[in-house]
Amino acid sequence: MSTDSWINETLYPDWGQRFRSVRELARVKSAFQDIVVFESASHGRVMVLDGVIQITEADEFVYQEMLTHVPLLAHGAARNVLIIGAGDGGVLRRVLQHATVRRAVMVEIDGEVIRLAKQFLPDIAGGAWTDARAEVVTGDGIDYVRRAPDACFDVIIVDSTDPIGVGEALFTEAFYHNCARILTSRGVIVNQCGVPFMQAEELRETSVRRRKAFAHVTAYVAAVPTYVGGFMTLGWAAKHASLAATPVETLRQRAASGGILGTTQYWTPEIHAGAFNLPPYIARHLGMASG
Repeated sequence: MSTDSWINETLYPDWGQRFRSVRELARVKSAFQDIVVFESASHGRVMVLDGVIQITEADEFVYQEMLTHVPLLAHGAARNVLIIGAGDGGVLRRVLQHATVRRAVMVEIDGEVIRLAKQFLPDIAGGAWTDARAEVVTGDGIDYVRRAPDACFDVIIVDSTDPIGVGEALFTEAFYHNCARILTSRGVIVNQCGVPFMQAEELRETSVRRRKAFAHVTAYVAAVPTYVGGFMTLGWAAKHASLAATPVETLRQRAASGGILGTTQYWTPEIHAGAFNLPPYIARHLGMASG
């Protein structure tokens, strides 16, 4: 039944956005967070965690493509990929698009997010849930990383909420040290670091922590309409600086041979390369010289 109303995001105390909801699909209080899924008038179906917009059907491709294709194509030969969070399945789907990938482990702490995504947002994951290369674990990503053997993953992708509540432990020094340990010699980890116009401390503090575990730390940007405040930063920590400077033609060749070229709505080789060229107002939070 239609229930026209307005959903107000509560991420910032002094600034926000709202969506007209034409139908509420689910409202669940899990062991970890409050979850709402609704049909919006403008952005398709939307998932909200603890009052914060997590994903919309209309623009999820921007975030998911940049969070996934950038590290995998920069690496170029990733066979084993670990995903932490990303319970909607969109990152898993895009990881599995890569022909090099033989195993993709997704660890999501809240099984209710997975259940509701499968029920109400099935197009985001597509057939990823039943792909033979996928291993979906409902559990604590911190504990999984702590227990994993050395050098067992090529790429780690962390798609978490902001560093409050259930997502807080995914931004600690201990977590990054364990990630470095379980990554192979050319390994890279990426994670969302917020919108620096409004959340500069998130990028600044996590960059300091990641530098204690990785030789090369930077960030790249993506413009996701529903993550209001300008560019979203995606944190990058790698064992080799060269991965962040992969030439455009190399990216194009890898995307073509890996089955990615022509399938994206946001990612291109040129956008990939350009995303690491940060505006000074963002770069200064990494301790980088402005251009």
